[in-house]
Amino acid sequence: MNRDFFVMPGVIKSMGLVFGDIGTSPIYALTAIFLIIPPTQDNIMGMLSIIIWTMTTLVTVQYTYLAMHLGKKGEGGTIVLKEILLPMLKSGHQVALVSLLAIVGISLLMGDAVITPAISLLSAVEGVTLINGFETTPQFALMVVAGLIAIGLFAIQARGTERIAWAFGPVMAVWFITLSVSGLLAMLLQPQVLFAINPLYGINYLIHHGLDGFLLLSTVILVATGGEALYADMGHLGREPIVKAWYIVFVALSINYLGQGAFLMSHPDSHNVLFEMIHTQLAFVYVPFLLLSVAATIIASQAMISGIFSIVYQGITTRIMPLLRVEFTSPQLRSQIYIDVVNWMLLIAVLIVIAVFQSSTNLTHAYGLAVSGTMAITGVLVFWILVKRGKLIKSMIAGGMLFVTWSFLIANLHKIPEGGKWSLVIALVPFTIIMIFVNGQEKLAAALSPVPLNEFLGTFDETYKSSNKISGTALFFARDFRRLPRYIPRIMFTNNIIYDDNIIISIIRTEQPFGVTWGVTREITKGLSIFEIYLGYMEIVDIGRILKEAEIDEKTIFYGMEDIATNHLVWRIFAALKRLTPSVVQFYRLPSDKIHGVVTRVDM
Repeated sequence: MNRDFFVMPGVIKSMGLVFGDIGTSPIYALTAIFLIIPPTQDNIMGMLSIIIWTMTTLVTVQYTYLAMHLGKKGEGGTIVLKEILLPMLKSGHQVALVSLLAIVGISLLMGDAVITPAISLLSAVEGVTLINGFETTPQFALMVVAGLIAIGLFAIQARGTERIAWAFGPVMAVWFITLSVSGLLAMLLQPQVLFAINPLYGINYLIHHGLDGFLLLSTVILVATGGEALYADMGHLGREPIVKAWYIVFVALSINYLGQGAFLMSHPDSHNVLFEMIHTQLAFVYVPFLLLSVAATIIASQAMISGIFSIVYQGITTRIMPLLRVEFTSPQLRSQIYIDVVNWMLLIAVLIVIAVFQSSTNLTHAYGLAVSGTMAITGVLVFWILVKRGKLIKSMIAGGMLFVTWSFLIANLHKIPEGGKWSLVIALVPFTIIMIFVNGQEKLAAALSPVPLNEFLGTFDETYKSSNKISGTALFFARDFRRLPRYIPRIMFTNNIIYDDNIIISIIRTEQPFGVTWGVTREITKGLSIFEIYLGYMEIVDIGRILKEAEIDEKTIFYGMEDIATNHLVWRIFAALKRLTPSVVQFYRLPSDKIHGVVTRVDM
């Protein structure tokens, strides 16, 4: 049987889980461009050429050819690039720079996650105004409908989406088929648009329109929003089905954009190009198409929400974000997770964005800056890795992509006063939280001054021999058993609480995304043992189950807590983050009836 037969289900699934965002760009991208410039034939041909080659360079070259060949155990994303690059660096300044770039990239992607549902849902709902009798629907009513759909979408996240996820791929496949057919029908009337595939049309446009043409790239980027999902979601579906799906999606999108350009040549007064094109071609299927477009935008929003949950979880497990309560909504799908606080903060932000910008046209002034920033950072990290690995040809191509991605980013900077500042404000929230948390953890670790194991062992041996011991086994959590947190000697030596068996549990995150191993409990001195658990940095685990499998029958579990005293504003925020987030034992869902937190006061 043909091998492609087995890949096809993955291709269909990836259309729903990966290509929702970029797949719904035809709803608003060309409309936004030709609200800025007049739809003359030269302008249309030039912009179509730039659109096709933007998708070719930013998505096909940067992601499917370069980035998607870089991964760990099939995983992709900004954090994975950081984890690949850091071991190659010797300079502390370079390590700090790469870490900062990764944090900025993650923050920008989270800013994009707020604007994507808002612009997608608004643009689809606005198609109602072409239905007879709904032409004068007030914009406020459209905002309310988009907001209600958003509320419904975020409300179902806690229940998990695996029960309906099976339909995402087929719905998006129908969407792409519909885009292709409508584009082909429009091209029959103006077949000359096919010549726009020639990149010279785009180059000539940029040469002859100077700065204005260059700044228009800030709107052209709308056709590539969501392209970063190809790499970020690679671990969920694998590289091969995503790449094959992209070739199909790329053709469908190109045909539709060419068709929209052909329609504009015949209908230069159009203000909502895709919807007016469908309405003109086949008015009797317009309402089903509108419902299909709403479904497609919901799927695009869902994909972005799931992606943000995954990114936050990666941030938690790589210790650049505070611990948050994570719920797993599917026993089968590793990617199906739910983070309550992130979900509701995203919803509030989406509703605020809808209220502030009011229409999809206004939102295009904010959309694109965060996306281009993420792509530019990805370009830097990919180029750096390829240079370090000595891949000459790919390094040269990646260098060319650096020029392209940073050109788009620079062009998007002019959006900052027009609305782009909102995407930066949104991104500033996670960026600030991450920076405060990372620096706070470093300062806290220094203040707590862990006890070296060798120094601890001498006192332990004396205390164990001379003290009355409690029967049973006690567990103590420590990040590194060679440098023990001070709460452990405080319990044993100051409070004289010592058990027959004392086991130090050390959870170590490896440089690989997945994989779970644990060492056999080893006794380093009479009454004291070490148990190490090695987890991939994206691994979802049940520590309690691991302890049972290792036949550890604990009587009690101790862990350290910090009471941070400070007058410094930044550290007060850090202290609040620590209080609001679950402890390590809560995060790993250890049995609550056995847990005892030991508080240590720390001045910062």
